Amino acid sequence: MISIRSIALSCIVVIAFVAACGDDSTPTPADPPDASVPLKCDPGLTLCVEACVNTESDPTHCGGCGNACATGEACMGSACTAVCQIDGQQVTDGTVNAANACEQCLPTTSATQWTPRADGTSCSAGQVCSAGACSAKCFIGGEFHAEGTPNPENPCEVCVPATSTAQWTPRASVPLLVGGTDIAAQGWTPVMQAPNTLTYGADHVRLATSTNNGGRTSGQLLITRANALDATKPFKLQVTMQVESVNTHNSLDSGAAILGSFTPPFGNSMDRSQMIYLDSAALGWSDDTQSAAFPVTDGSYHVYELAVDAAKVATVSVDGVAKLTRNNFTATGTIAIGDQTNDANVDGAVRIKSVERICP
Repeated sequence: MISIRSIALSCIVVIAFVAACGDDSTPTPADPPDASVPLKCDPGLTLCVEACVNTESDPTHCGGCGNACATGEACMGSACTAVCQIDGQQVTDGTVNAANACEQCLPTTSATQWTPRADGTSCSAGQVCSAGACSAKCFIGGEFHAEGTPNPENPCEVCVPATSTAQWTPRASVPLLVGGTDIAAQGWTPVMQAPNTLTYGADHVRLATSTNNGGRTSGQLLITRANALDATKPFKLQVTMQVESVNTHNSLDSGAAILGSFTPPFGNSMDRSQMIYLDSAALGWSDDTQSAAFPVTDGSYHVYELAVDAAKVATVSVDGVAKLTRNNFTATGTIAIGDQTNDANVDGAVRIKSVERICP
């Protein structure tokens, strides 16, 4: 006879078996979300058409839902901005080419290539754009000028890009002669008679004359420069020169001279009377109205200055020290330097380093 205890144990085994079999059954699917609950976006995002987007950069919803950018535009800072696509890179409108400061992105001109910037645009310190390239020039009045070019309307102004690329720069003086450089190319014309030599050193031009043995005349070598100054206005000339040797002058003649006025071909009586003669130990006016002692042939360069004021008073200075004065100085605009005479045994040798007209 089966006991009650045995029957109870059998029932427990059956119930456990049924439960174990239930673990292998397929789970019941979860219920779908309630469509009535709105979608929430993370901070900084906006819900547009059931999607969370960044309206600061999304080209379909730029600045707000549905605000789509046009072709060739990108969304930047919530605004549609024109861009270039150059060499596979997106470039913002107006961006300057890092490899060439004279090119920039201008989508309205080209969305696929760099566009040259306008001529005269500053591209770096002391440089402007010229035909798409950066160069040291001045761009004044719609025209390019190379560095060192003087203002055609005022020689006392010059192009100095390091100072200004858009305006003329004042300068202290106008160079009329630079030693070591061909004088003809600088506008000088020689007046000469043999025997003479005109040679060049690294920083000077050398003029020398001599007299042949028994000769009744001597060599002559005078270099002249037309339009060196405005004869109607005050002017100041500086000649940096070394007198190597010179014979004593004759009245109105000199083997080493500076003429603040000159009338071709040889200078008239007025030019010669107000000429500055240079002897070995003195200088003076060639009409012998005034002279001053000075060691002219001491082997050194000296700055000889002729200044004429509005009252036509002329002052001659050497190395900044006044030596001679003269009233009623008459200028022609042409100047001359060198051996002005063919008188026998009135010769000289000079080295001219520079001639300048000082700017007011």
